[in-house]
Amino acid sequence: MELNKVFIINDSGHDFSSAESYGDLVPLTRGLFNRYDITGMYRTFEPLLSKSSSNDYILHCGPGVMSAVACSIFAAKHGRLNLLIWRAEENGTDRYVSRKIVFHS
Repeated sequence: MELNKVFIINDSGHDFSSAESYGDLVPLTRGLFNRYDITGMYRTFEPLLSKSSSNDYILHCGPGVMSAVACSIFAAKHGRLNLLIWRAEENGTDRYVSRKIVFHS
């Protein structure tokens, strides 16, 4: 059985290892990306996200517009969105939390 994938919007050098419990980490981009190049984002993200399954995740990080494009592609393909969001806790137990939403037509 294949593991789920965790699509990282932008791998800019942060430690994402704690997200590995949700699946294999797959960066969509690395480093700087022109935040105004929406078409370039789509062309970069779509080939990778076309291989996603409805059980995979989008790890929200990087510029918001990049996340908006990636989440739109995922939601259009699967009719749902599975997000991993970093949650900083006062007691130091920082972690990723999973949030899912299913879209009904």
